Formats: sequence, C-alpha cells, structure tokens
Amino acid sequence: MLKQVTEGVLFHQSEVLQNNAGVVQGRDGVLLVDPGLTNAEMTCLANDLRELNRPVVAGFSTHPDWDHVLWHSELGDVPRYGTARCAAFLRDLRSGADWKDRIAAGLPPEIADDIPLDLFGLITELPAGTARIPWDGPEVRVIEHPAHAPGHAALFVEDHGVLVAGDMLSDLFVPMLDDVNGTNDPIEDYLAGLRLLEDVADVADAVLPGHGSVGGAGQARARIELDRAYVQALRDGGVFDDPRIGPSVAPDWEWVKDIHTGQLQRFGPRSAADETPG
Repeated sequence: MLKQVTEGVLFHQSEVLQNNAGVVQGRDGVLLVDPGLTNAEMTCLANDLRELNRPVVAGFSTHPDWDHVLWHSELGDVPRYGTARCAAFLRDLRSGADWKDRIAAGLPPEIADDIPLDLFGLITELPAGTARIPWDGPEVRVIEHPAHAPGHAALFVEDHGVLVAGDMLSDLFVPMLDDVNGTNDPIEDYLAGLRLLEDVADVADAVLPGHGSVGGAGQARARIELDRAYVQALRDGGVFDDPRIGPSVAPDWEWVKDIHTGQLQRFGPRSAADETPG
C-alpha cells in the first residue's frame, strides 16, 4: 500500500527487510526508486500506481545491492537510472554465466522463490557528475558519495524537501561499511558520505531511508549525527550508545547486532593493531 512522505512523494514498504520504494510524482507519471522485493509486492505497487493513473516513467537505483536493483514487468519498460559506478558494477556482475545462481544464494530463504531476477540490474548509466535525474518532473538532485557501496547515490527532491537516502540514515540498520569493493578507507569514506548528505540535511522536510521508518523535519540531521557517532565509535574504540543495537531492539531485528559485531572485528582499533607489523 502506498503511503505519503510529503505532498508529491509516496513510498511503498516491503515486508521482510522493510525496504522502501520511493515514488516521486511528475507531470505525466512517476519516478520510482528502489522497488522491491517480491513479485507480489511489486505487482501491488504497480496496481496502486495504476489506480492513481500514475504510470512509471523512470526508475532509479541508489546502489547495486541486490534488493535495490530489482524490477518487474508490471512496472513498465522505462529507463532505470543509476550512477556510472553502480551501472558498471552490475554489468560486471551480470557478465558471469552463473550470476543468477550467485545472487540467489544470498537471498532471504523465506522469499527467495518469489523474487524476480530476469530484469535484475538492468541500469541505464548516468554520465559521471550528473547532477539531476533526466525526467519531466520535479528537480531531483543526485548526491553520489563513497559510503556503503560502489556508486551509491542519495536523491534530494528539491521542490518537496525529501532526502531519499538509499542504505543510509536508517532507524533499523547501523551504518554498513564497504570493505569488499576496492575502497581504501571504509570508515573515512563513510564519514565523507555523511558530510555530503549534510549539505541538504537542514532543508530536508523528510528523509526516506532504504529500510525502516520515514523521518520528518529534523530527522535527516539527527540520523546523520547518529550514524556519524556510530562510525566514529567504531574507528576510535568508543562507547556505542545506539538504539539499533541496544537492548530494546525488536526480536526480528536482533541480527543487526551480528552486522555490528562483524564490523567491530574488521574495523575496530584492535583489528587495526593486529594488522600492524611487529
């Protein structure tokens, strides 16, 4: 079911990972960001848009993680944009004969059989440095940054003051650093990404993360500060005062603590000391 973020911007949330598909309304149709996850959920989304008489005229994938590059034939054959690095990563992935098997192996088992992969990752590359989505709708700024995944980009819907944050600024997931895609310093890259999002934080009336709940006025800034505190504590060996890994975490989301534990082992001060030659 579609819900409103602000006037002109809607979202549709999937069940298992609480993925948020962003819907920006334009003159002749909508820009659809990161739709997912299952056949049933994407069909529901397509039906909701048909009932509003708002066809999809363009898509955007914030980054190349599997749950952000899905598509369904019911959504239409339209340009699906992404950054140059995002598109290149997906071209390389799809070039392997066994790419579907590799993706399928990492899907949540409870929904794996209902996730469509035929249109997976077919991204139209935006030229490097592209500042706006090329579509006939409100100005949507592309904010590419080095955090989380190669070619990750947030979007800022300027006329409506909505920051579509991809896999950042979530109230469910701690910051997830990219240490497998050739990044030199995942911690500093993440902090640099947060600084870029700060450029619009104080004029954002709402933030739509890739997973979790929508934040209202002031929440973009608050979530940036929470993410920054987490990453700095990871780097410096500080105290983690973070509700996403605290004692009040909902039972279904306790596995986020496992993400945190793994990152603490890879990026914490002790792990850095262990890599220093004696």
